[in-house]
Formats: sequence, C-alpha cells, structure tokens
Amino acid sequence: MKFTIYKDAKGEFRFRIVATNGNILASSQGYSAKASAQNAIDRIRSDAADAAVVDETTA
Repeated sequence: MKFTIYKDAKGEFRFRIVATNGNILASSQGYSAKASAQNAIDRIRSDAADAAVVDETTA
C-alpha cells in the first residue's frame, strides 16, 4: 500500500491511498499547502493501527 500526493485541477494538493494492485482505496480533501497534505498522511499512518471498526449495518 502507498500514499500518493498530487495536484488537482484547482491547484490544490490531495492524496490517495493506493493498494498494492493499483486500486485507489481513498482520496483526500484538497489542501492549499503540500505540507498540510503530508501532515494528514502522517496522522493517518500514526493513528490507523488503533482505529476502531464501527459496524453500522445492524439496527
């Protein structure tokens, strides 16, 4: 898995989480600064291991 940072058509920085098979798993919001996109990636990387899974499919 990897993160890719890119600039969108509006010139904002965004990132994608890309699976090893090339499928895009998630895309971010736009950021005005590349550092902000990198900070969001860093936060995901540090917090994801402890993230809870919430099953909202049951009543």
